[in-house]
Amino acid sequence: MITEKKSTITYRKWDNGAMREFSEEVTVVRMDNGAITYACGITQEGYLLHCYFGAAIGDDDISYLMRLSDHPFTPNGNNRDRLIFMDSRLFEFPCHGTGDYREPCLMVLDEDGMSTCDLRVTGYRTVKGKPALKQKGVSVIPATYAAKDEAETLVITLEDAHLDLTAELTYTMFTGLPVVTRSARVINHGYNEFRIQRLLSGCVEWDHSAFDMITLNGTWARERAVSRVALHSGKQSVDSKRGISSHQHNPFAALVSHDASEESGEAYGFNLVYSGNFLAEAEVATSGFTRFVMGINPFDFSWLLRPEEDLTAPELVMVYSDKGIGAMSRTFHDLYRGHLIRGQWKDKMRPVLINNWEATYFNFDEEKLYAIAKTASEKGIEMLVLDDGWFGKRNYDDCSLGDWVVNEEKLKGGLKPLVDRINALGMKFGLWFEPEMVSPDSDLYRAHPEWAIQIIGRDMTQAREQYVLDYSNPEVREYVYGQIRAILDSANVEYIKWDMNRALSEVGSTSLPRKRQRELWHRYVLGVYEVMDRLTTDYPYLLLENCSSGGARFDPGMLYFSPQIWTSDDTDAIERIKIQYGTSLCYPASAMGAHVSDCPNHILGRTTPFATRGDVALVGTFGYELDVTRIPEEDREAIPGQIAKFKKFNPLVRTGDWYRLGNPFEDDSFDAWMFVAKDRSEAVFTFVQILNRPSTPSRRILLRGLDPKKVYRNEDTGEIRLGETWMKGGVIVGAQGDFASRTMHFTVC
Repeated sequence: MITEKKSTITYRKWDNGAMREFSEEVTVVRMDNGAITYACGITQEGYLLHCYFGAAIGDDDISYLMRLSDHPFTPNGNNRDRLIFMDSRLFEFPCHGTGDYREPCLMVLDEDGMSTCDLRVTGYRTVKGKPALKQKGVSVIPATYAAKDEAETLVITLEDAHLDLTAELTYTMFTGLPVVTRSARVINHGYNEFRIQRLLSGCVEWDHSAFDMITLNGTWARERAVSRVALHSGKQSVDSKRGISSHQHNPFAALVSHDASEESGEAYGFNLVYSGNFLAEAEVATSGFTRFVMGINPFDFSWLLRPEEDLTAPELVMVYSDKGIGAMSRTFHDLYRGHLIRGQWKDKMRPVLINNWEATYFNFDEEKLYAIAKTASEKGIEMLVLDDGWFGKRNYDDCSLGDWVVNEEKLKGGLKPLVDRINALGMKFGLWFEPEMVSPDSDLYRAHPEWAIQIIGRDMTQAREQYVLDYSNPEVREYVYGQIRAILDSANVEYIKWDMNRALSEVGSTSLPRKRQRELWHRYVLGVYEVMDRLTTDYPYLLLENCSSGGARFDPGMLYFSPQIWTSDDTDAIERIKIQYGTSLCYPASAMGAHVSDCPNHILGRTTPFATRGDVALVGTFGYELDVTRIPEEDREAIPGQIAKFKKFNPLVRTGDWYRLGNPFEDDSFDAWMFVAKDRSEAVFTFVQILNRPSTPSRRILLRGLDPKKVYRNEDTGEIRLGETWMKGGVIVGAQGDFASRTMHFTVC
């Protein structure tokens, strides 16, 4: 529910040697849904200030939270110290140039080279539901969605009269979820063009700095490792300047109370629905107040706005929890499963697949693939995915990207004969693409070298002997999509793994004018979104899995198009425990691509039990990455049981509440987790012993999320106890050996 309340703030101050009384007419606009309250205030002069974001509070006058009676009071009564006012108040959407020296959300450069912007509120409106984000000339901007009875949206309009610039701030609050989403749109209503140097999606402020900042960091094969540090004076940030959301830093951050744990304390979580360069930054000012901003990274970015043109910032998702970090995560999971992921696979169990990459790499032909598929189908595997090497003259990773035509030396007659044989086994067929890339040794590059991202006259940096195609160029998008369509129309392909294996460099476009070259970072991402949107619209049955050299684009922007993302190229079960733990802080298990791979592991050389690899992969979409015809017979015979286990528990894993019971970043000797049904009728618990130790007692692990008054049976041991006992007394797990796992199923008696 969105409401407004007008009030008068009265204060006294010395003025010309005498104590005088001043008053300020203010309006507080607030959003409430019973779970949280979000409120902002409009001053008499039109400044938009932040009031409150947190647990739901009653219908009361909260205008005092604007702190207008603090020194230096308001410019309305104390214009001589307007500069101090601007640098000390809590703003909803701070701008650069009028005295606020903290990090701004908006910075504009006009034709005279001036960079000041002064936004004042001119009005607001409310909308039932959640309108899609829009920008002229842009076909799709990924964002969460909601029906009219599932959310309410507030749009606040602000103007800079000097620039003839309008800003629209959009806030959406979802029914029953402690979530607010934000975005900003800037429109040029004047006669002159100007440049947007910085447009962030949102800002939240607090009148204290008693927070820890949690971020997810790493590198290839070690994505989303959890970092937690206390805020300090100055700035703390994570970002990407690589053109992708990146292995190194995920577009997620949380500010949590110092005492916040999984089950208690305050947590504010932030996630940007975007797949390119981003910035997330917390700044502790000299006052001790904290400002958090997030959006497109302003580094090397500008956007030309001609008259009547607009620019829309990506959506920022903001989650509040006063019940710990775990509740914050479960809110993100619920939001993304219900209001971000789309399509026919949104709520469905995904087919169990086998990917040939670690089985064959580039060395395969139709008969080898068929042999893998035949054995896999006999064990209950439901889909064969043909990875890299099926096109052009691709026998190694040094050529043919961009030439999306079947290599008939490997697959005689094209894809259709192979796919028909796979389908005849009762299996689906999937295919790997890397459509954003081009190899220097390719027919496409020889025909159109200008289609690669480049700066004319400079050497082009290669990575994996490939360049990045300029997706800001509509000719490139049309050509690539045409090639994808031709392949999909040639055979019954029901799954695509969309890969992207390098970051951007020498960022320039041969198709953009000089004035728009710094827009390429963002236009590239918008171009990728357009092609993905066409693909999922034209082929609605298609299961699209996003991949970027593993998990370099595990972000909400990708989840809008692909219901699952390859979590990491590191498939080692023990490393995956950490990767999946970090990923779970924000993203649901239903989105995590997870496979049982061969041992010794192809990246680490580690050997882990086949059963443990299966239990860890259950936290995700589940599949196999190995040569099923060559693994030990004992492992091969275990596959039907693993698949049965997946089918039994996946509805619970895919839709239930995830509770993290261990923390491998704090205690790397074990990990444990559980998924609990929404109605708390059942739960599945998993424990993984990492390195065993001599002379150590069994572990007692407290369960969570059960109904304390209901009686639960441990189906694996036969023990029957109250939910309260399982949660306060726990389960006893004995030593099992290195890398061993155990799964328990609890049901209401």
